[in-house]
Amino acid sequence: MKKIGFLSFGHWSPSSHSMVRSAGDSLLQSIELAVAAEEVGADGAYFRVHHFAQQLASPFPLLAAAAARTSRIELGTGVIDMRYENPLYMAEDAGAADLISGGRLQLGISRGSPEQVVDGYRYFGYEPGTTDADLAREHTSRFLDVLGGEGFARPNPRPMFANPPGLLRIEPHAPGLRDRIWWGAGSRATAEWTAEQGMNLMSSTLLTEDTGVPFHQLQAEQIQRFRDAWTAAGHDHEPRVSVSRSIFPIVSDLDRQLFWRERHSTDQVGHLDGGDARFGKTYAGEPDKLVDELAEDEAIAAADTLLLTVPNQLGVDYNAHVIESVLTHLAPELGWR
Repeated sequence: MKKIGFLSFGHWSPSSHSMVRSAGDSLLQSIELAVAAEEVGADGAYFRVHHFAQQLASPFPLLAAAAARTSRIELGTGVIDMRYENPLYMAEDAGAADLISGGRLQLGISRGSPEQVVDGYRYFGYEPGTTDADLAREHTSRFLDVLGGEGFARPNPRPMFANPPGLLRIEPHAPGLRDRIWWGAGSRATAEWTAEQGMNLMSSTLLTEDTGVPFHQLQAEQIQRFRDAWTAAGHDHEPRVSVSRSIFPIVSDLDRQLFWRERHSTDQVGHLDGGDARFGKTYAGEPDKLVDELAEDEAIAAADTLLLTVPNQLGVDYNAHVIESVLTHLAPELGWR
């Protein structure tokens, strides 16, 4: 059994070809897609966070709203750029959203991807001590600390309201949320660091390194190195691992019109942030063909969670159709259901 959810970047564009014309459209359709995904049997609704872009940027109001409209599916991010975050304020927002959801939040965080602006986090008031990666990790360390629920703030001796005894913690506190934090790792080394910190592993459709082997094999090695490092760290619970994939079963004329050209997609090798990167292929084709191809994907086999990257500008109905097609035509044949 695998958990299967979707990952949306929440793009919007005023183009006549887009079903998502504004920020309001993107937010409201994201909520509706979470509802639709739950109705067709998916396990999760995840959202990408980008700043200074016509995409989703403020995840916690969205997650709370989706939580209020759903009852079963996990709700998460993939990922929040920690360079931009106030760790304590984020812990309050995350705690509130998790309590509204009844403990269904799964927060993916990371250093983030290349930005729309130069050093955008500086506009948010943050200056890196050494590198921007270090800034993200510093914010993450503080965030994880306060999620544990231990008091750290000295109480006012004459407060407006009575305090409990001892040092005070961030409120609201969401029990268990600390174990539901994921790190988006772009390399094998970062996956090992993720395990050492006691976070779950989130791996996307690209890796910021290339060894010449197919993407799914490199990602499977990343996952194994994460699991080995987790065992060595001696954590007292089992971690989770997610991978993202673009998967489009062709079961209708519209599917064929949109994705027929992707039937022969292959890995791509390029450059990102000054280094080599390998991008995974898109899976598109008739269900029997996809079953054979996906059965050979070693990283999907190694993960417990699969996130389907969806083309959100095609609208809620079409993306719900794609999710349902994967769940109906592929998941049972592959033993995912």
